Amino acid sequence: MKKVTVYSTPTCHFCNLAKEYFKENNIPFESFDVSTDREKQMEILDKTGQMGVPVIIIDNEIVIGFDKTRIEELLK
Repeated sequence: MKKVTVYSTPTCHFCNLAKEYFKENNIPFESFDVSTDREKQMEILDKTGQMGVPVIIIDNEIVIGFDKTRIEELLK
């Protein structure tokens, strides 16, 4: 199984859609709230160069936003 990590904020609509997608498809994921976790906030800034959420990492591939097509490709 691939490792899935979601960096999000509680008020982000697309973050919630992404997490709901993983739950509905029984895909385990780790989630970090970057609105309260400064260390994780800096981590995504270092990895992506920007502060937008969601940032989804599937194994070592970064997806910015809820790009369902790209997510499905990476999960194959």
